[in-house]
Amino acid sequence: MKLLVLGGSVFLSQAVAADAVRRGHEVTCANRGTSGPVPDGARLVVWDRAQPAPGELSDDFEAVVDVGRYPSWTRTAVAAFPSAHWVFVSTVNVYSDESTPGGRPGTLPLRDALHEDVDLAVDMEAYGPMKVACEQIVRSGAASATVIRPGLIVGPGDPSGRFTYWPSRMADGGTVLAPGRPEDSTQVIDVHDLATWIVDAAEVRLVGDYDGVGRTTTMSAVLSEVAAGCDAEVELVWVPQDFLTEQGVEPWAGPDSLPLWLPRPEYDGMTAHDATPSYDAGLVTRPVADTARETLAWLRATPDAKVTGISREREAELLAAWAGR
Repeated sequence: MKLLVLGGSVFLSQAVAADAVRRGHEVTCANRGTSGPVPDGARLVVWDRAQPAPGELSDDFEAVVDVGRYPSWTRTAVAAFPSAHWVFVSTVNVYSDESTPGGRPGTLPLRDALHEDVDLAVDMEAYGPMKVACEQIVRSGAASATVIRPGLIVGPGDPSGRFTYWPSRMADGGTVLAPGRPEDSTQVIDVHDLATWIVDAAEVRLVGDYDGVGRTTTMSAVLSEVAAGCDAEVELVWVPQDFLTEQGVEPWAGPDSLPLWLPRPEYDGMTAHDATPSYDAGLVTRPVADTARETLAWLRATPDAKVTGISREREAELLAAWAGR
């Protein structure tokens, strides 16, 4: 297969390109050439997607994988390669209902499409609406298309630093602050499992919309698996969200956050999608313990790897405050 990966140098798109190369496909990665190398065996074509497609990108690609977020980028690329099968990597943030558990494509309403490019540093809320517009462009312009809407993608190479907080913290052992309730839902997908499924979709020209998520599980199960994957002896102390909010702890991401934690009930559905259609369409996922083990190894080998979340000192302060309430 002659495959074009729009990206190919960072996290998911890099994993897609690497997986396709391993399978013997002819892989071209198109990006600005500023975010790092593409996998060995892939060809790099420098393309700033604010510009027309460069001439060295022929129009005979059998499949295209696009992780872009700006409608103008997708519009230009689809117009340049309309005969290919497209696998467009969207996001669960296209759904306007984030509170209803068990949703899947076709059962949850989408946000209104935003067809103009918006700087996400100025307005992060534009992310989901722009992805809705990109989905529409792909469906209307490509010969055939798979739309995959990932939730939280985790594993080695994660540039967000969200999941990496937990292997890093568990590896230190001891008493660990666990946010919310043990039974709160959560949902993650390993970057390599998602990449494998994306290449599968390109090979068979899978058509349809799917959520790129693992099976719904609980915070207790995920944190226990992370500890097991890191061979860590820990004691989890569950601290309710009301107390964390009072103490100024942020949910999900950021320097004063506890990653994976989301306010309830307003986000009960964001990490509780029904992944059955995705597994029926060929998705295979590994245990979280394996992902945690591989992520910790990557962290130890990568001094500048990003880890975001509260400091150990801040965690100790919070645990002391909770114990003395």
